[in-house]
Amino acid sequence: MIDQDGFRLNVGIILAHPTGSVLWARRRGEDSWQFPQGGMKSGETAEDTLYRELHEELGISQNQVIVLAQTAGWLRYRLPKSLIRPRGRKTCVGQKQRWYLLVLSDSFIQPNLATTDHPEFDAYQWVSYWYPLGQVIPFKRDVYRQAMIELAPALRWVGPMAC
Repeated sequence: MIDQDGFRLNVGIILAHPTGSVLWARRRGEDSWQFPQGGMKSGETAEDTLYRELHEELGISQNQVIVLAQTAGWLRYRLPKSLIRPRGRKTCVGQKQRWYLLVLSDSFIQPNLATTDHPEFDAYQWVSYWYPLGQVIPFKRDVYRQAMIELAPALRWVGPMAC
């Protein structure tokens, strides 16, 4: 779904391990790492999208996570001009995201990146909470910073590698 300003409605997912580290995933066939994210479909709420994307991209179900926090509002980033392309009758100029911070309900749960015929990611690693800010593609960096700062207080009770 694209809003009236050309931003694709989307959710961003910061998935924490009970030790406090967070999941950092590499896009399939690229040397680009990011937090999982995905676009909302017509009729879905942000929470519906969260659980659908969590299952599609990571093979993790709703009952395997605890939602710790979500951003109070929507955060937006613009795509570089080289990445802007029409989507149906509308042109997508960027992403408008609601971010969620989740923790796995058990330390033995492991992501499965091969739950669909076209996996989004081909590798993942568990990293310290702030590590992604220095690694994410520059046009996403401000949204990552805003989301991570807002959500960080909810990690205070999660493992030693947290904030």
